[in-house]
Amino acid sequence: MPSAEMTPAGVHDPEPAAAVPAEQVAPTREDALAATGSELIGGPLGRRALAGGSWWTPLRIVALVAIGMFALGLVQKAPCYQGSWFFGASSQYTHACYSDIPHLYQGRGFADHLVPYFDKLPGDMDYLEYPVLTGVFMEVASWLTPHSGSIQHQEQWYWFVNAGMLMACAAVIAVCVARTHRRRPWDGLLVALAPAFALTATINWDLFAVALTAAAMLMWSRGRAVAFGVLLGLATAAKLYPAFLLGPLLLLCWRAGKWRDFLRAVVGAVVAWLLVNLPVMLTHDATGFHIREGWAKFYTFSKERGVDFGSFWLIWAQNSSSPPSTEFVNTMASVLVVLCFLGIAALTFTAPRRPRFAQLAFLIVAAFVLTNKVYSPQYVLWLVPLAALARPKWRDFLIWQACEVVYFLGIWMYLAYTTSGDAHKGLPTHGYHWAIVVHLAGTLYLCAVVVRDILMPERDVVRRSGDDDPSGGVLDGAEDVFVLGAGARPARHAAGFDGPQVDWGRPESLSPESRSL
Repeated sequence: MPSAEMTPAGVHDPEPAAAVPAEQVAPTREDALAATGSELIGGPLGRRALAGGSWWTPLRIVALVAIGMFALGLVQKAPCYQGSWFFGASSQYTHACYSDIPHLYQGRGFADHLVPYFDKLPGDMDYLEYPVLTGVFMEVASWLTPHSGSIQHQEQWYWFVNAGMLMACAAVIAVCVARTHRRRPWDGLLVALAPAFALTATINWDLFAVALTAAAMLMWSRGRAVAFGVLLGLATAAKLYPAFLLGPLLLLCWRAGKWRDFLRAVVGAVVAWLLVNLPVMLTHDATGFHIREGWAKFYTFSKERGVDFGSFWLIWAQNSSSPPSTEFVNTMASVLVVLCFLGIAALTFTAPRRPRFAQLAFLIVAAFVLTNKVYSPQYVLWLVPLAALARPKWRDFLIWQACEVVYFLGIWMYLAYTTSGDAHKGLPTHGYHWAIVVHLAGTLYLCAVVVRDILMPERDVVRRSGDDDPSGGVLDGAEDVFVLGAGARPARHAAGFDGPQVDWGRPESLSPESRSL
């Protein structure tokens, strides 16, 4: 029997998590909706259907499905690729195929070979308003784009090159989610088949940060605190939201007394972030070192940006004779996030069992999304992998996804209405407000069921199948050292099974009985 201290890749963990049962969890046997949906492909697979060393492991199936769904998302953008990006403002909205990528190729100086953060841009935007690592991603795509022919031809190529790079990110995300919960690789299908994931994947460059964050969570689930920190630091250098994951990790490590692992993660994150940012951040002249204006543009833009699409603040502003100021919204949004964090802290320390890392990670990012002054449709990408790990229940996941698809269509129809002149094609303002409400309600619903799972761990799908915290790394099965309230009790590994570890990506490590979908 392989040692319980060996990871799926065969590498020794610094502090092994509790032993994990070898039997794979089959969603078609525990989830009624998954079982019903499987009838489209012939019903649930039998226990011996994939015996004999089949190439079709869960990991490979998840990766291929993710690529297939991404390709369908590219097809959905075809009307814009063929002309709507270039020949009509409203048609790219009526076809719901808008993307920032082709527009910013020229608008942010890539067509003119300007260097992000160093060269000033023509027009109102002085510098590129994205974090450094995202700027690197955009610049690399520009290097791979043929700078010849018409500007329309170049923009088409730029979008296509970015789409190829983002497709790789989508596959990485699905694979990381499939590997994070060792006994639940099929949960990666929630990511791969998420309709909002496919629809929003090429609107902007968010998938790059999401891929780094998913890889960081995989490293933490394997007990590799430094690797987690480094990847999270890189993710934060590409988008701000991954830094929020350190908050839940602080609370969980506090309750479990895992301070050394938390500090190693923080140091890794800070060092990685600084290594990426310092070369761009600092400039030097005769008077000393200064913060480069181009580097700071992302942070100043985020602060100065007014109330924008998708937020409840916009509903307030558009229905008030005295709309809130940007300064007021910045302050109140920060206060609301802090209050949400305090609520999550109280939940963490008083829950009957220590919450799972993925549950708290989802809640804190969702809190930021719900209270922020802007919600671009691609922000759903931040939540999809976290939701798949926090609440791998197809019914709840698809209810939330349906709400996000409604919002996806709502924002484009609203923009079509505002850009079509007297024709008024699309959704008027009040209709768009209802689309925002649907998005908010869907996200709040998923938050509510995650909180219920924390307060009633017997309802948690992951724990009910015999795990404690498979995404928790050193937290998995660890005893508590700090709890509040008489109802709290130490987290214990629910299964108590001392079985072999399995790598779901390698066919030779799977028994015939463990291959069922």
